[in-house]
Formats: sequence, structure tokens, C-alpha cells
Amino acid sequence: MTLIQSKQNVDAVASRPANDNQTPDPTEFSVVDLVSSSDDDVVAIVRRTERLALAVIIVMAIFLIFAPVFFIALMYGI
Repeated sequence: MTLIQSKQNVDAVASRPANDNQTPDPTEFSVVDLVSSSDDDVVAIVRRTERLALAVIIVMAIFLIFAPVFFIALMYGI
């Protein structure tokens, strides 16, 4: 239990329904609120994400090819 959870008002917790299907509090902050909704910004974010994903896949492929070769060379003392 975190510190924030332990300091809840007892009356508010007791009055909550058992199924806890409350609508979220509008003052709660969400990460989705940080993303702008303009199409140009979304396209730029997707483009950056694609580039990062391609870079990660290329680095993983290089590592998967050369890591076994490197360890075999270390084992045989080449």
C-alpha cells in the first residue's frame, strides 16, 4: 500500500459502492492529455516511433548475429 492510498478518508471509502464502478474524477491526470490531437503532431510522433523501432530491430539483428560469433571466438581463444 502506498502512502497516498493509506491516507484516504475513511468515510469516503466506506461510502464507495462495492463494485467500484465509479466514473473517474475529472481532476485526475492522464498521460493521454499530454498528446496533442492535431494530425500533424500525431504523424510526427508515429514517424519518430517507426524510426526508433527500426533502429532497435537493426541493433537486435546485429547483436544476434555477432554475439554468438564473439562468444565462440572467446571460447576457442581466437
